Amino acid sequence: MSDCQSRGTAPRDPPCELGAGWLLLHAVHTVCTLRPEQARAGCPGMAALDLERPLQLSCYQTIPYVQGISVTKVDWLSRKNGAAHHTQEYPGPELVVRRGQAFTLVLELNKPLEEQETIIFTMETGPQASEDHHTKAVFQISEPEVGKTWTAVEEAQTENSMTVSITSPPNAVIGRYLMRTRVSSRRKQNDRKLGEFVLLFNPWCPEDDVFLDSEEERQEYVLNDSGIIFRGVEKHIRAQGWNYGQFEEDILNICLSILDRSPLHQNDPATDVSRRHDPIYVSRAISAMVNSNNDRGVVQGQWQGKYSGGTSPLHWSGSVAILHKWFKGRFKPVKYGQCWVFAGVMCTVLRCLGIATRVVSNFNSAHDTDRNLSVDKYVDSFGRTLEDLTEDSMWNFHVWNESWFARQDLGPSYNGWQVLDATPQEESEGVFRCGPASVTAIREGDVHLAHDGPFVFAEVNADYITWLWHKDESWERVYSDTKKIGRCISTKAVGSDSRMDITGLYKYPEGSWKERQVYRKAVRKLFSLEASGRRTRVHRVGGRGLWREDLLEPATRPNITGKFKMLEPPILGHDLSLALCLTNLTSRPQRVRVNLSGATILYTRRSVAEILHKSHSVRLGPEEEKKIPITISYSQYKEGLTEDKKILLAAMCFVTKGEKLLVEKDITLEDFITVMVLGPAVVGVAVVVKVTVVNPLLEKVEDCVLMVEGSGLLQGQLSIDVPSLEPQERASVQFNITPSKSGPRQLQVDLVSPHFPDIKGFVIIHVATAK
Repeated sequence: MSDCQSRGTAPRDPPCELGAGWLLLHAVHTVCTLRPEQARAGCPGMAALDLERPLQLSCYQTIPYVQGISVTKVDWLSRKNGAAHHTQEYPGPELVVRRGQAFTLVLELNKPLEEQETIIFTMETGPQASEDHHTKAVFQISEPEVGKTWTAVEEAQTENSMTVSITSPPNAVIGRYLMRTRVSSRRKQNDRKLGEFVLLFNPWCPEDDVFLDSEEERQEYVLNDSGIIFRGVEKHIRAQGWNYGQFEEDILNICLSILDRSPLHQNDPATDVSRRHDPIYVSRAISAMVNSNNDRGVVQGQWQGKYSGGTSPLHWSGSVAILHKWFKGRFKPVKYGQCWVFAGVMCTVLRCLGIATRVVSNFNSAHDTDRNLSVDKYVDSFGRTLEDLTEDSMWNFHVWNESWFARQDLGPSYNGWQVLDATPQEESEGVFRCGPASVTAIREGDVHLAHDGPFVFAEVNADYITWLWHKDESWERVYSDTKKIGRCISTKAVGSDSRMDITGLYKYPEGSWKERQVYRKAVRKLFSLEASGRRTRVHRVGGRGLWREDLLEPATRPNITGKFKMLEPPILGHDLSLALCLTNLTSRPQRVRVNLSGATILYTRRSVAEILHKSHSVRLGPEEEKKIPITISYSQYKEGLTEDKKILLAAMCFVTKGEKLLVEKDITLEDFITVMVLGPAVVGVAVVVKVTVVNPLLEKVEDCVLMVEGSGLLQGQLSIDVPSLEPQERASVQFNITPSKSGPRQLQVDLVSPHFPDIKGFVIIHVATAK
């Protein structure tokens, strides 16, 4: 006889990959002890063995065990759901859907459900997911319901499969979800992990706070992966192409990582994720994370004109390379960015997450540091800005974002476009971020409303006031154009490359009664004049002060006018030819002393190098106009010229009776580049692109490179060497591209040279589907 002991192994659930009809075998481990004669009798092969001791053998016997019903496989129907949710452009196999809208799954079962059984789903997002935080939902297949809960409805069933329609609430937390299932039955079961999917905001859903009721605008502000950013100066606005690339490889993962890297998430992950249902919260977090001032955000700003150790802001043509570099560099901020770079990256992130977003340029944009709704500029007798005294500034242009969503915190009157600005200018509640500020609130002067209304209002409405600083440290106000702030507020038009002027969304017509009324309303709200009954004193340099109401009144208008006029187009590499035109407005002669100055500047109007410093004495007869010719040679400005290609001229005019007039002109130097597609563009078929450039200099240049980029047209960036160019030579370079996506696609081309600033061009290519 043998002496046997049994040790049973508990049955375990089968892996999800096993197919239907799988039978689990319950194994019982048996240890048998055999005497030598039993071993020889039981196995002839052992007869030859010299067995002197009892032999121990391990034996297994299997007992059939029928597994309970479970989901063995899921078909995410990514193509069908992607088309329905406008997410088919996101790459990769992962399902991406939008909240508040049904998506369909096919579940494979190991055997048919019994009559009283159903499928129970668990959806979780973020760490420490909980139903209290609305980051976890447990629900089962039921009848269709309308409400703010997750629901699942059976659409079809075969013997071993079930088609289910799942709908998330329109205010669900956005992000990556884990889906689990189990079958409701008398047997206890563990949840079975089916996989992950991503849930986004839904501008197509009327119940979603980000709903936008225009298909054309949704196509432009959510799905368009390229755009135009307007730069330059008020009188010479230039379009620059930008590759948003929100559907490029890994961009969605990177955008979700930006939220996870936020200090808001690092400090309290569970609470942070629970608040990601709110576009106000999400957009404000992104505004802080796109710059790197308070965290390891995406882009590091630099406004000094020196970009060693990084990339010049003007070299970027899109967001994709920046976001990839930040992610692959273990979240080290990317060097360097300026306002349009921050706005371009933020537009990519918000469009990627499903919030309708556009890029907006404000020309003559104020930076009001002391919140008195005036930009106070201190100049010397030549009109040169005194940097050590001037805290406020007026940039040639500033670029921010607008996103479309409801303001549940303010009320429906303030729904719609909201200003968001990732450029780190001022802190908001201790963090460098700005917005969301309702554009409607800005137009109506409701600067007390969240968030950052006073700063945005000043950017488009502040009065521009010039103060002449004398050597004895006295100062006086000088007449100048006080209404030059907030001009030509621009964005790309829907469905075209033209510029759309949206100044009217931000303020009433300049100088109108309504515009002045709103301005005074904003002043009262800022300085609480109505509540306190006192006039507010504004601190000034030198310990002096002015009453706020005094600043609302213009300086004494002199009896002359002046303006600069270009005599020839200002072309990079050429001499500048212009004139200062002075006109006597009276019937008596006047003598005017004119101090002229000029400097190369950054787009923030900060002076880099002085290139002009002259004085003239002019006698003007009654109602006479005279022109003072001005010539600035290329040799004068080439060394100090920055990549912004900008020059600021100033004329401080002193009239006989003590009147003073400041005349200014911002010049942007022009360049030349054209991009042409030679033939029809079809997906998967190579097409030739021809780029024509001109050497702007009167000298031979070498080492020029074309940098080419375009979502759906190229994988990454293309670098093409340009042959040496003779002085002012026009040359063409041809290369092939093979489009991978159909529809309108933007190709950006950047001529990079160590001898002159970048020259940028772009073209829209309409790509047909393959036949």
